[in-house]
Amino acid sequence: MGVRKHNTAEQLKEAKKSQYFAKLNNCPTSPRKMRLVAGLIRGVNVEQALNILKHSSKEASNRMYKLLLSAIANWQVKNEGVRIEESNLYIKEVAVDSARMLKRIQPAPQGRAHRIRKRSNHVTIVLDSRTEVNNSTEEN
Repeated sequence: MGVRKHNTAEQLKEAKKSQYFAKLNNCPTSPRKMRLVAGLIRGVNVEQALNILKHSSKEASNRMYKLLLSAIANWQVKNEGVRIEESNLYIKEVAVDSARMLKRIQPAPQGRAHRIRKRSNHVTIVLDSRTEVNNSTEEN
């Protein structure tokens, strides 16, 4: 490995130490259905997002719920001794990307065949804490 690649890899590794995220790979739900659920919780506080996912009727919300719990657990590992309520965690980013596609054949009339594409996706949740900024105005 070259020096430039090595340095870049080290910088990425250091940056990931301060990020709190969880990934779900090859989830057997179509990306379109998962993006609907991701849109519900993007930018929302963690406690509120857990309630939204728990009471959602979508099948993809169960997987997203577990993934969010995993991201919270990852945050707790990196921040021992800090309470979640005090840190004001929110969902900074939710990315849903398409993954492998299983291709199947469905018999059709008159000897034909239709291709069925069983889609899957990758989901990444990134958490961050909101820092409260004092809105003090300076007088001239």
